Amino acid sequence: MIRRIATQIGNHELFEGLSPSEAELIAGCSKNVVFSQNELLLGEGDDAGTFYLVRRGRVALELHRPGGGPLMIETVGPGGAVGWSWLFPPYRWHFDARALEPVGAIAIDGECLRGKAESDPAFGYELIKRFAAVMVDRLNATQLRLLDVYGNVDAR
Repeated sequence: MIRRIATQIGNHELFEGLSPSEAELIAGCSKNVVFSQNELLLGEGDDAGTFYLVRRGRVALELHRPGGGPLMIETVGPGGAVGWSWLFPPYRWHFDARALEPVGAIAIDGECLRGKAESDPAFGYELIKRFAAVMVDRLNATQLRLLDVYGNVDAR
């Protein structure tokens, strides 16, 4: 079972190019999961203990607007990753992630993976580089979405 998940992890865009032993390290913290349409993968403010590698389906990343409904920031599909708050204290989610359709994903226990990263600094650095790229992409998507919502508002 772990070898099968390790192969799936090694084939996922986020972890492409990892050595088989690194993929197995991650697989030791992982399991396959499914979510129904509209089911939350994670909720804003909740403990950030698990992150997800999306294998099939689409996930909406949403922020709560004061006095309004959720604001969709980005849609993550197969090959995407959902969640990076598991890396940084206080380990709380900053958004909701909702299945737009049935979703199949690999759930990875963040605490387990942090422990392995701390034990192997080279592996930990590789994880940080990969998740930093996810964070930059997510921040860029948020910026573009906010420009769509608020437009070119004159601050005067």
